[in-house]
Amino acid sequence: MTHIHNGADGFAATALDGFCDVHAHLVQRIRGGVMRATATPPGKVAVVIGGGSGHYPAFAGYVGPGLADAAVAGDIFASPSARAVYDVCKRADRGGGVVLMFGNYAGDVLNFNIAAERLRREGIDTRIVAITDDIASAREPARRRGIAGDLPVLKLAAAAAEAGRPLDEVARIARHANDRTRSFGVAFGGCTLPGAEAPLFSVPAGHMALGLGIHGEPGIDEVAILRAGDLATLLVGRLLDDMPAGAGTPVAAVLNGLGGTKQEELFVLWTSVAAGLRNAGLDAIRPEVGEFITSLDMEGCSLSLTWLDDTLEPLWTAPCDSAALTRGTIIPTTPAPKIEDTADQAAAWAPSSAASRAAGQAVAEAMSLLAATLDGAEAELGRIDAHAGDGDHGRGMACGSAAGARAARDAATEGAGAGDVLTAAADAWAHRAGGTSGALWGLGLQSAGRAIGNQDAPSAVGVAQAARTALDAVMRLGGARPGDKTLVDALLPFVETLERESASGAGLARSWHAAVGAATAAAERTADLLPRIGRARPLAARSKGHPDAGAVSLALCARTILKMMEHENV
Repeated sequence: MTHIHNGADGFAATALDGFCDVHAHLVQRIRGGVMRATATPPGKVAVVIGGGSGHYPAFAGYVGPGLADAAVAGDIFASPSARAVYDVCKRADRGGGVVLMFGNYAGDVLNFNIAAERLRREGIDTRIVAITDDIASAREPARRRGIAGDLPVLKLAAAAAEAGRPLDEVARIARHANDRTRSFGVAFGGCTLPGAEAPLFSVPAGHMALGLGIHGEPGIDEVAILRAGDLATLLVGRLLDDMPAGAGTPVAAVLNGLGGTKQEELFVLWTSVAAGLRNAGLDAIRPEVGEFITSLDMEGCSLSLTWLDDTLEPLWTAPCDSAALTRGTIIPTTPAPKIEDTADQAAAWAPSSAASRAAGQAVAEAMSLLAATLDGAEAELGRIDAHAGDGDHGRGMACGSAAGARAARDAATEGAGAGDVLTAAADAWAHRAGGTSGALWGLGLQSAGRAIGNQDAPSAVGVAQAARTALDAVMRLGGARPGDKTLVDALLPFVETLERESASGAGLARSWHAAVGAATAAAERTADLLPRIGRARPLAARSKGHPDAGAVSLALCARTILKMMEHENV
């Protein structure tokens, strides 16, 4: 249970503020995350890491000389927004390019890639490395998620950057290290989000979950708890069974606690892990035992192995200095200038017609209704999501819609047209919600806003066209297809029905009514599907019989807008 907080909404940001105050000699707080408080030379490759909060010391704890230049921080278990990633990378860039590293989760992949595209357009050469060490999450290495293998991959790439190696080589070393890293973990109990009254999942007494995730996902199987020697045999054996081709004998070993397991327990386990590695002919070089990638208060542990070679071994033992990991001689540093974040400039709205400005007021009202509805549905959406995910969908939708409602209200008050009001809401929603759902809703609303524009009052046909544009953007960048058990399964029939009804001459309210029925029925049918992408995919069987949270929330939002239309006789 997470007992100490001032409210769930501010937990991650307040924790980061406190961390930066304690470790001010190493890091400074910036918008979206943290960066080094010490100077780096011009031309150095900037290594930027990041992901959701709740994993301390990942990711801010690894910012410092010899390690990361900056870290981007999302909300608890939620990807940072693309805007946050972009802002932090802009601060960290020293002219040598940026290597962006993160665990291979759908929201992170989407947001970090969106940010990387923007950075490249502005002339900052940016490389992406999604870490894929968790062997329990998929058979195909490219589809695996990233867990405690984040640490060795980061350490190896960052040491290369600290030595002044060029961008191509740093990126190559990061990918090479990732290819040679494997992790497997177990959990004895689930984690509890700040403010929540129950853990995201539970494990039967006397049992442990195999193949856990670090976002509160339950494991892929449950077995009786093993004695330390037998648990070590299990962990080492699973990793050896998946040993990379051409691997030698030296390995970087990380025995990681997940937040609720005592370090003494890990030391007991390490004695048997070390023996198992020696018996397999492996030589553990500078092993690490402790908490490195946690999951709030989850009880459990994971073992990561990176098979070293002549290139990687000296990078693994190279000096570094951060709040969570210090090695070797102290790296000489000088203080960096203090960064003062400036306030965002006031938006410049495009010229708009009186009809579009009136529609913009209606969009703002609709966003306020969505925020109220999603706030009330937060717990239920989280419960649905927790069957095979991390249970954060309700929180993300509530936070994102609330931010979107505020931005829409401000834009409408300032006289923006309907398109600009919607895109303002989209940007704020994506930034505040983070995660996959935040990115997808941001993409969809932004695409719809551009399609609607600021000159004409939206017609039924125009709204249908905007909805189609949103669907296309979500499918193109999000990668989901019908049948994958995502919000697309509700959005596609919604759009198709809206197009068909509006093309037949039906007005907006009538077209929307029919589309709502199609979306609601489709969302209910997702209970019969198995997820094929995203965080729930490794636990597909647990999802059977339960609808997809993203599809359910989309249908709920559509019904909320319909009530507004019916009330106002649109």
